[in-house]
Amino acid sequence: MKPAKSVIEIWLWGGPCQLETFDPKPDAGFDYNNGLKSIPTVANGMEVHEWLPKLAACADLFSVVRSMTHPHFGHETATYLMQTGRNPGGGLTYPAIGATLSMMKSKEYQGDLPPFVILTQAKGRFSEVGFLGEQWAPLVTGGDPQGQRFIVDGIVPPGSLTAKQVAERFDALARIDTSAVHDEFDAAGEAARKVISGSAAKTFDLSLETASVRSRYGRTRIGQMCLAARRLVEYGVPYITINVPGWDSHKRHFETMRRATGDMDQAVSALLEDLKAKNLLSSTVVWMCGEFGRTPKIDREAPWNGGRNHWCKCFSALIAGGGFRGGCVVGKSDATTSAVAERPVSPVDFLGSICEMCGVNPDGDLPNARGLKMTVLPKASEAGRLREIYA
Repeated sequence: MKPAKSVIEIWLWGGPCQLETFDPKPDAGFDYNNGLKSIPTVANGMEVHEWLPKLAACADLFSVVRSMTHPHFGHETATYLMQTGRNPGGGLTYPAIGATLSMMKSKEYQGDLPPFVILTQAKGRFSEVGFLGEQWAPLVTGGDPQGQRFIVDGIVPPGSLTAKQVAERFDALARIDTSAVHDEFDAAGEAARKVISGSAAKTFDLSLETASVRSRYGRTRIGQMCLAARRLVEYGVPYITINVPGWDSHKRHFETMRRATGDMDQAVSALLEDLKAKNLLSSTVVWMCGEFGRTPKIDREAPWNGGRNHWCKCFSALIAGGGFRGGCVVGKSDATTSAVAERPVSPVDFLGSICEMCGVNPDGDLPNARGLKMTVLPKASEAGRLREIYA
């Protein structure tokens, strides 16, 4: 099996609830499920929440891990652990999985865009490039993905300049600066010009897609980011992160989740089906989760008024493509998702499996400019990896 060429990470920023996504508990009682139900999927033995009918219809394309677990209830520490596989502390900021994998796979990538692209805003919890250095920092696009050409509107033109004005300034700089001392600066400028005004910029031009395709993904933020991610995979970018805020549902949880899950259901199902139709799913890992889940028991008291708080002891993740088999369920929670009942999966287990599918040894050396002796991920037990769903 060939290693996956690209990874799409869909980060549900704030912590999506496992019960209203991939681990519904229709028999747990009103205090836990609010009277909501599960629905069957096309995958034998897998049910999802009733708010995910489109994902239920393509569940053979993805698998679900229902036994994710770690010890951190805070956003910052949980995000760091889920992104790096390491507990915070120790004086070093380790790189996120996106920076690590994009660096490790950069030699096989020939595009003008950076090998690590984030749509459309950074998580902001920590420096995702860590100690690797700015050379491996992601391109954070900014912009409005619901517009016609969100990255072009977002970073081209910079500073409210038109594309023509950008070109004129590059030409003026070339006339003024002829010193060889500035060769490195010039090279950086040329690389920037390719990104913002070269053919690579067309990758972000969603107006090149038909209206029906854009509508199938949903004219929503997550919908158009998923469409842009598919285009970035077609271009060959090794690692794409889609950061989706709005999942920290302490108050009025069910109103928030119904809207968020509806948008996500449409966008992610369209992405998976599109990748499959274009013969890209087998070479692209898609993973989706947040830093943790939500408390199983609903808090109906003020000020939460039907909310759910942070819960790291047991939550869910989606994994698809890139050599992972679809239609499977890994692990098991207890009757209310309060704890893992079978097959606990840690962040390092999960990330290590993604590394292996990308042809990167998670126990291998992590190159770095500091010359520090370290591995791609902390050492973990072989049993922890998701090998039961390797194709």
